[in-house]
Amino acid sequence: MPRTIHRIAASGAALLFGAAALTACGANDAQSGDEGDGGGDSKVIALLLPESKTTRYEAFDKPLFEAAVADLCDDCEVVYYNADQDEAKQTQQVDTAISEGASVVVLDPVNGAGAGGMVQSAQDSGAEVIAYDRFIAEADYYMSFDNETVGQMQAEALVEAMGDKGGILMLNGAPSDPNAAQFKAGAHSVLDESGVEILEEYDNPDWSPENAQTFVTDQLSKYDASEINGVYAANDGQAGGVVAALTGGGVAEDALPPITGQDAEIAAIQRILAGQQAMTIYKPIPIEAETAAEVAVALANGDEVPTTSETGIDQTEYEGVASFIFDPIVVTADNVNDTVIADEFYSVEDICTDEYADACEAAGIS
Repeated sequence: MPRTIHRIAASGAALLFGAAALTACGANDAQSGDEGDGGGDSKVIALLLPESKTTRYEAFDKPLFEAAVADLCDDCEVVYYNADQDEAKQTQQVDTAISEGASVVVLDPVNGAGAGGMVQSAQDSGAEVIAYDRFIAEADYYMSFDNETVGQMQAEALVEAMGDKGGILMLNGAPSDPNAAQFKAGAHSVLDESGVEILEEYDNPDWSPENAQTFVTDQLSKYDASEINGVYAANDGQAGGVVAALTGGGVAEDALPPITGQDAEIAAIQRILAGQQAMTIYKPIPIEAETAAEVAVALANGDEVPTTSETGIDQTEYEGVASFIFDPIVVTADNVNDTVIADEFYSVEDICTDEYADACEAAGIS
């Protein structure tokens, strides 16, 4: 991994514990200009993220993107907005970004399929649009991870961890999120051929852990816990809700079925080490954020976007849009050291708090 990513990743990890404060204070404070007033001679780049219930956005994507832009461009200014899973709010935020003079809009849409109007408004103003993490067909550029592969990896890990075939609960992401549909398709491509039985399937409208917990709690009134031999949870937040529901329903922590996840949230890494979650998908967000910043700065400066980014990713095409696609990584207790710690995404001290010290020692992390 290039030196700049290591440095920025470490910065993101240090900011993790401030994420809750950011979310508690409201994720939209930059609307009023705390990143700058959008005036003067600065080149304005707008970053619009979809929600704050998933830890990664406030803890990593935002600070990593801002740090990378600052590293690459002295006279660039980032204005930041979070839609809190509200499509109408995000539409207003795009309009505000345009009025602030944004020449580049980096947009992670609440609803990718319905984002064409926002893209058109931005492009009509002369701005160029980067679809960040979620695909938008009308965007100028797109960058994300190979999302169907994410779903396949999750399902393969679940089937392997289950051993003998049995019944599972399947918790997908928000139907409005185009990535969720890709994760779901990838997972089904494995699960439907595996012999496992999907007892119940749920599309979580806002990805929230609370909805996941409620759904699983409801299933415990239909199924005995012994009938639930695995849980496909599309992300770590939902995995946390699943664990809360099962343990709240009387399942001992050391008797939990295999549970999947995604995003390599620190709580998920700790659950994995403690044996409460089977795996997560690590998507090296520093690479995504830095590549987005590199493309945004090139566009803001009127330069040609490189065919190979400084992060070593080749430009390709996805459904007709110039794209940079990144590889996801499965994380289990066996490779925490070689992934999130080696990349300085988290430090040993972040993960191995007193509660998890024994689990870390057992996994060879010290």
